[in-house]
Amino acid sequence: MIDHSFHPPADDPFPPETRFQLLVEAVVDYAMFLLDTEGRIRSWNSGAARVKGYTEAEVLGRHFSLFYPPEERAAGEPQRALETAAREGRYEKIGWRVKKSGERFLANVVIDAVRDSTGRLVGYAKITRDISERASAEEALRESEQRFEILVRGVTDYAIYMIDTEGRITNWNAGGERIKGYAEHEVLGRSFSMFYTDEDRAAGEPQRAIETAAREGRYERESWRVRKDGSRFWAHVVIDPIYNKAGKLVGYAKITRDVTERRNAQEALEQTRAAFVQSQKMEAVGQLTGGVAHDFNNLLTVITNALDLLSRPRIDDNQRRRIIDTAQRAAGRGAMLTQQLLAFSRRQPLRPLPHRLADLIGGFEAVLRRACGEIVELELDLADGPPGINVDGPQFEAALLNLVVNARDAMPRGGKLTIKTSLEDIDAVRAAAMSGIAPGSYAVISVEDTGEGMSAETRARAFEPFFTTKEVGKGSGLGLSQVYGFVTQSGGHVDIDSTVGAGTTIRIYLPAVTNVLAAGEESAGGERPAASAGTVLVVEDDPEVLQVAVETLKALGYNVVTAPDGPSALSRLRRNARQIDVLFTDVVMPKGMSGIELARQARELRPDLHILLASGYPTSALSVDHGLTDEFMFLSKPYRWTDLSDRIRTMRGLH
Repeated sequence: MIDHSFHPPADDPFPPETRFQLLVEAVVDYAMFLLDTEGRIRSWNSGAARVKGYTEAEVLGRHFSLFYPPEERAAGEPQRALETAAREGRYEKIGWRVKKSGERFLANVVIDAVRDSTGRLVGYAKITRDISERASAEEALRESEQRFEILVRGVTDYAIYMIDTEGRITNWNAGGERIKGYAEHEVLGRSFSMFYTDEDRAAGEPQRAIETAAREGRYERESWRVRKDGSRFWAHVVIDPIYNKAGKLVGYAKITRDVTERRNAQEALEQTRAAFVQSQKMEAVGQLTGGVAHDFNNLLTVITNALDLLSRPRIDDNQRRRIIDTAQRAAGRGAMLTQQLLAFSRRQPLRPLPHRLADLIGGFEAVLRRACGEIVELELDLADGPPGINVDGPQFEAALLNLVVNARDAMPRGGKLTIKTSLEDIDAVRAAAMSGIAPGSYAVISVEDTGEGMSAETRARAFEPFFTTKEVGKGSGLGLSQVYGFVTQSGGHVDIDSTVGAGTTIRIYLPAVTNVLAAGEESAGGERPAASAGTVLVVEDDPEVLQVAVETLKALGYNVVTAPDGPSALSRLRRNARQIDVLFTDVVMPKGMSGIELARQARELRPDLHILLASGYPTSALSVDHGLTDEFMFLSKPYRWTDLSDRIRTMRGLH
């Protein structure tokens, strides 16, 4: 048998009679000392000296009540402690004690009764530990937890609560009750899915929410939630996972806010914005409609009266030529107005050609003078020296006419309007300040009036589409925007110099070009029959346009056959394929077949067939909507008979 008893060595440094004394003396974190039956101190250890600040000599024989605060001594607490220990064998309490310095500290005190072998009380063993730091930390933690709980429970704009790993609610705040309508006892232990809509629960959204929070560290979303009374509210929801110190998931923190009012406000704002935009559109459309009607009525007045005059019996050739010229100019202005309207939905392409500036304005002088009326004096100051400009002639004329009409309207009581031309060299610095145009020589066209002038606000908005200072129905608001668009597309610049009451000067800068033929030197054109007679198939769904095309082609010496739509045209081509030389078709037509589709099928039937397309829509729009490409020659409506003749002759000359 193994002997487990302890046998100290002969030279034991801890003899039995001193062993416990050495142990007690070695303890420094506890005050350990003996009291006699009267409470007087009979021993003192190093821990007592450290905790209470007294040396052994200062306390031996003194009553242990000297460590108590005065109020507890007066209340008899020291004596009560000894009596409790004697009666019950042990006394333990946490309370305040006093160090030698007078400083108080929180102490954990234990007093045990000491009895001899006969059971007689011979004194007390007293152990005191300073727990001030631990108590302070615990108190601070407790206060922090209390403050946090008060904070969370006091929040009423947010539902803040915790759920366990299974989604069960473990606590509840006042915000949860206010927003969702449930008291704390009604939700604790229940699944947080109770707040979700039926459709969200059926789709598994609650479980997906906590899975997302656990996987990604956060879940945040806005959606509908349901209150106790069944009403729905739009909620902003955040779910964050909670981990313990070991990193184990122990639950989730959930914050819900009712943002229904914000959502409603946003929807109302969007509706207001949409209504405002719609009202602006309707205002612009109303203004545009009135202005366009006004402009077209003026043009129709010119054309109608010209036709009436032509029907009169006694008109000489010169007068007839002037009337026809006036009607053609009005029709041209109508076409340009239509192109301006189309330009705002799809950019209208320009067809620039070289022109002498003096000839271009001079040839348009009669129209400009008629536009000025009787009370506005027009003066042309056209310099001899300026070279030509490379522009779309009709667009230039329309721009100049718009400036003249605006100037005339700015002088309701009459005045003087001056059109000047000059040549300027623009250096790099000035060019950069002028919308970034390229440096070089520029032809300058100035339109100067003595009218009412413009305010700074009007000048700033003058080039905006549909902006006008005229009364409703007196202008479309497209005039100056057409000028701006034409000039910038032509590589130029336009500016306004105006003062209220002192008139307005608008200057157009266009790149100057050289080697432009003077008037009368252009290559011959005019009224010539087709190079070789042939048959043209005209496909057009508008009866009046069809009649004009037929009469024009017959006047040019062609035989003409017609079709109202694509399928009819294909049928005629199949019957008389070799008898038709040219297919002249509109692009936008009924019965599900466009002119482009007709042209491609006709080319399959007759690879050598000459095909000419025509449309009142710009080529950019036809490219997007109908797939127009460069494979076929194209003629824009409205067209002149000379344009039609030249296109057909060009096509037949190329093949």
